[in-house]
Amino acid sequence: MLHFCREQQGHKRLPRNFVQRIAQPPPLVADRARRQKRRTARNKDRRVTQANDTPNDLAAFWMPFTDNAYFKAHPRMLVAAEGMHYTAADGHSVLDATGGLWCVNAGHCRPQIVEAIRQTAGRVDFAPTFQLGHPLAFEAASRLAMLMPQGLDKIFFTNSGSESVDTALKIALAYQKARGQAGRTRLIGRERAYHGVNFGGISVGGIVGNRRPYATLLPGVDHLRHTHDPARNAFSRGLPQHGAELADDLERLVALHGAETIAAVIVEPVAGSTGVLIPPVGYLQRLREICTKHDILLIFDEVITAFGRVGKATAAERFGVTPDLITMAKGLTNAAVPMGAVAVSRHVHDTIEGSGPDGIHLFHGYTYSGHPLASAAAIATLDLYVTEGLFEKAIELEDYWADAVHSLKGARHVIDCRNIGLIGGIELEPRPGAPTMRAMDVFRRAFDEGLLIRTTGDIIALSPPLILEKSHIDRIFGKLAEILAAVD
Repeated sequence: MLHFCREQQGHKRLPRNFVQRIAQPPPLVADRARRQKRRTARNKDRRVTQANDTPNDLAAFWMPFTDNAYFKAHPRMLVAAEGMHYTAADGHSVLDATGGLWCVNAGHCRPQIVEAIRQTAGRVDFAPTFQLGHPLAFEAASRLAMLMPQGLDKIFFTNSGSESVDTALKIALAYQKARGQAGRTRLIGRERAYHGVNFGGISVGGIVGNRRPYATLLPGVDHLRHTHDPARNAFSRGLPQHGAELADDLERLVALHGAETIAAVIVEPVAGSTGVLIPPVGYLQRLREICTKHDILLIFDEVITAFGRVGKATAAERFGVTPDLITMAKGLTNAAVPMGAVAVSRHVHDTIEGSGPDGIHLFHGYTYSGHPLASAAAIATLDLYVTEGLFEKAIELEDYWADAVHSLKGARHVIDCRNIGLIGGIELEPRPGAPTMRAMDVFRRAFDEGLLIRTTGDIIALSPPLILEKSHIDRIFGKLAEILAAVD
C-alpha cells in the first residue's frame, strides 16, 4: 500500500501556522505547492482510503481484456476470498459462480494449498530446471501423469494456458521433423476457438477480435468450421444431438492441402471462452478417427475442461477420446500459483528424444517451468481433488446444475441455454446496434448484488468451484432470473 502522508515516511509536518509565519513563501515552495495541488486534483477520483484495502492510484495497471477507462471511473475491487466467496472492497460478499476465471476449482484460499506454498517458499524459493532439477517438479509431474489418459504420461510444465498451447504446437512440429516428416508444418484450429493469446494460440484460435489487431500470425494455418448450430441444437441438455458430421470438415482441409502437409489439429473439447459450445454427440470421436486415418496429431486444449470441470480429470476421459497431447493450466494449482502443463503421449515424446545423437532434442522451455512454489501448489491441489472427491461431486451435481441452467429457458432475453458437467452457458439476445452491452449490464449488476459471473459477447458463462452446494446453485440462478427480468 502506498502512503502519501510525509509524516508516515519519517518527515515532520510543517507547522500549522506556516503560511501566516511566512507570508511570501520562496518560489520553490510555491511551485511545489502548485504541483502538489495539480497532482491532487488529477488523482482525487482514483485515490481511495487505506481502510478499503484498495490501491491509492489505479493509473499504472494496464488491465487485460478490460474497458480500462470505464473500470477506473467505476472500479469494482476484490480484496479477499474464502471458499465459495469473494469480499468486495466495500465489504459485501460476492458468490463466485465462475471459479475466478474458470480456474479455482477447489474453492478459494484452501489451507492445504496455502500451507504447501508457505513451507516451500521458506525452503527453496527457486530452482532452475535447465540441466538441473528439484524433487517437487518430478513429484508434481508423476502425480499429474497418473490422472491423464493411458499413454499420455510425459509432462512438460509451463506457466499458463497460452504457453501450454504454444508448447504443444512446437512439440507437434518437432515430432513431425524427428520422424522424417518435416513437410508436415500446417496447423489446423477451429473457428470461434480460444487457445490463449500468444502468437501460436491466436493463429490457431478463431476469435476474430483476438486476431484482427495483429498483422503477423503463424503461416500455414487453417480452421475447421465451428460446431455452434442453434437452429438445430438450441437448449440442448448436455451434448447436442446434431453436428457430428461437422468433423468431416477436416477431410475437406486434407483434400485442399494434402495430409502430408498437416502436423496437428487442435480443438477445445468444450469451447469455453467463446461462449460454452458443447461438442455434438460423436463429433470428437469422428475427429479422432480422421486424424488417425491421416496420421495427424490431435491436441485437446483442456485448459478449462481439465480437473473436474466436466466431472472427470479430463474431458478426454469424460468423452472417451484420447488425443496425442493435452494442454492444461488453471485448475492445476487451483490458480494459487500460475502453472500450466502439456501431457504428451509416450510415442511422441520418445520419437523426439530418440532423434539424433545425445544432447538437447527439444529446444524449448521457460525459466519458471516446474517452479518450486507452483509444483507444491499443484501437488496439494491434486491431493484435494482426490481426498474430497471433487470430480465425483461434479458428476453428482450435474443433473441439478442442468435443471438450474435450463430453468432460465423462457426468461427475458434468453435465446439459448447450454450445459455439461459444472459448466453453463446462457445466451442472450443482443441489443440492436449494441452487441455485448446487455450481458455486460447483467455482469455489473450481478456483482453489485453479490454474484460474480463471466460474460463473453452476449453469453453468460458459469463455472463455479466444485465445492458448491445445491443452495449455491439455487442462489446463482435465482439471482440471474431476477436480474434478467430487470435489465433492458
